[in-house]
Amino acid sequence: MIITKDPSVLPHTLEEFLSWESNDGLKYEWNDGEVIRFTGMKRKHLLLMRRLNRLFLKTNAHQEGGEIVHEQDVMLTGIQLRRPDLAYFSNEQITNSMSSDEEPVPEFTIEVISSFDQINEVKKKILEYFKNGVKVVWLIFPEYQMVEVYTSPRNVTICMENDICSAKPVLDDYEFTVNELFES
Repeated sequence: MIITKDPSVLPHTLEEFLSWESNDGLKYEWNDGEVIRFTGMKRKHLLLMRRLNRLFLKTNAHQEGGEIVHEQDVMLTGIQLRRPDLAYFSNEQITNSMSSDEEPVPEFTIEVISSFDQINEVKKKILEYFKNGVKVVWLIFPEYQMVEVYTSPRNVTICMENDICSAKPVLDDYEFTVNELFES
């Protein structure tokens, strides 16, 4: 395991990256030899994450053994490892992952966007997700109380206030208004 206090000492291979842990408080992803650094989830997002998880507990997918997982490593290809803020894995994906060498790719991901995120990197990630089997991506902008719901790279719905955010066609019953998401 590579642990460094110097964030300039980064892994050079995917194998090094997979066993590397930084202690600089930042979050990293691997993309075809490039180490991508960004800040992790802030404490102010804790309430939002709790609300997203609690709303998921009401879904049929949860009752059937599916889970929304926080910052799970998602190997999109042999050279792309991403860590969505939240990712939905079905019961079948979770069960099959125990007996397979193949990494499951979630069909639904959520990214919480902060002022530190680079929009070009976020858009690149959206394209990668859809190219590799993700069917729904939400970008949540807490500062603006806005959610962008992507069902393809070209099909986006911008939701605010009483607009309904839906994870269809992946999760038919995971939907609620933006106001419900951000209510205090």
